Amino acid sequence: MSHRTIHLFRKGLRLHDNPTLLGALASSSELFPVYVLDRTFLEGAMGLGPPRWRFILQSLEDLDARLRALGSRLYVLRGSTTALLHDLVTRWGVTQISYDTEVEPYYTCMEREIQALAQERGLQTYTRVSHTLYDVRRIVKANGGSPPLTYKKFLHVLSVLGEPEEPVRDVSAEDFLRCSPPVEPHLEQTYSVPSPADLGLELETEVLWPGGETHALQRLHKHFQSQGWVSNVSKARTVPNSLLPSTTGLSPYLSLGCLSVRTFYHRLSSVCAQAKNHSLPPVSLQGQVLWREFFYTVASATPNFTKMQGNPICLQIDWYHDPEALEKWRTAQTGFPWIDAIMTQLREEGWIHHLARHAVACFLTRGDLWISWEEGMKVFEELLLDADYSVNAGNWMWLSASAFFHKYTRIFCPVRFGRRTDPQGQYVRKYLPVLKNFPSKYIYEPWKAPEDVQLSAGCIIGKDYPRPMVCHTEASQRNLGLMRQVRTEQQNTAELTRDVADDPMEAELKHELQEEELLEGAEQHSTSKRFSSDADHKSRPCSWTPETLQLSREVM
Repeated sequence: MSHRTIHLFRKGLRLHDNPTLLGALASSSELFPVYVLDRTFLEGAMGLGPPRWRFILQSLEDLDARLRALGSRLYVLRGSTTALLHDLVTRWGVTQISYDTEVEPYYTCMEREIQALAQERGLQTYTRVSHTLYDVRRIVKANGGSPPLTYKKFLHVLSVLGEPEEPVRDVSAEDFLRCSPPVEPHLEQTYSVPSPADLGLELETEVLWPGGETHALQRLHKHFQSQGWVSNVSKARTVPNSLLPSTTGLSPYLSLGCLSVRTFYHRLSSVCAQAKNHSLPPVSLQGQVLWREFFYTVASATPNFTKMQGNPICLQIDWYHDPEALEKWRTAQTGFPWIDAIMTQLREEGWIHHLARHAVACFLTRGDLWISWEEGMKVFEELLLDADYSVNAGNWMWLSASAFFHKYTRIFCPVRFGRRTDPQGQYVRKYLPVLKNFPSKYIYEPWKAPEDVQLSAGCIIGKDYPRPMVCHTEASQRNLGLMRQVRTEQQNTAELTRDVADDPMEAELKHELQEEELLEGAEQHSTSKRFSSDADHKSRPCSWTPETLQLSREVM
């Protein structure tokens, strides 16, 4: 049967390795590539902030240009997906709707609505998996009907299933030869990609990651020109406070589907097959792709995966409710330069290194502030270009030691870790220019600088830059006790996601970042007269008052 088909883009904004689009084209005489810009849905379900909006709009512009080069175009509509599909089915005489299969609850809900529409109107639907390496339902089925909850178990299931399918061929102009566009007046104005200004978005930040398949493939080609780097990259050896990404920087494109994960994975496999020596999972690039697949699999079959309550694999923790402390963390006002520099880079660029993510997540949750991982997840969801439902929630549970991660005594020090990898503080100087004139000796602890040094640097601590909002040593030790108690009381839940072997993600970190180094505070100030003992520990995680003080998982 030759259909008139609407191909509904959601993620998968590409023409390479797009099996759903290829299959729909093969069965259609007319095919209309459609993207529904449902702002209420996207900002509500996915928490999009302005930088991510810009990335999506750029990706749509690129997809439209690539489709036009093949004799087609992209039809961008604004409104409710279901309501618009009802209208388009009638207006265009549609007989089939195609779309990629997704795992997120809001997409599966949308798919049920599409199926209901199809049944009501007598339409066909066509869907394939293309955003993950495997159909995650196969992984769950192969594991006996439940998701494997440890990476080790997950890899065992994959060893039974075998390698993921190879990418399909690129969509070509020949595929669109039979597909004529609809004839409607004011076509360009009606279905064009809106600009950020059209959506009322104000964006002043520099574009370091232009959206779209074209840029994704260019970046992929650039990295694979250096096959030695690709085969030897190790997640733990990349630099957390690098001024430019020391990883691939492909995660935003994988998140939105501008780059096929199968294409990336099989290119990696080809390079590693030719290399005599290469890094191994879990810290290799292939290992990182599989971590993405692991989180997708667990998320697909775990109720309330992005929440603590009602989530069967997540520890139920009585986190502090402290909007003021949360806002200081979110707006880079913690008083710890490394943490604040990371949060500034996140807001300005929409990307931070995976170890930088570890640092600020640990600081917010189990390390210093004892604030729920859900709050941090929402901030990352808004600001990260590579924010992803499954990976974002999975990593936040991991980093808060609520699930998956069990070496909870390893706490990132908000001073030592940054200073260890960047002694001169160039990263801090770039993202916190207010501190740029401090000597390297004080750049990570500016509150320790004598008054004359602060005056010379043009920055008075407590006036031009905040004092530390907590005493790291006291807060981390107190929180360590709280976490130990939680895990003892909820041991059965903690054991659900615990590997019998050591946590594989930490294999390389164990050598690089010794436990005692991570736990060590800025200095041992717990007995100093600078700290008051009568502060409210729950509302203010540090037992001192600011007036008395003179003084941080990407897929890849």
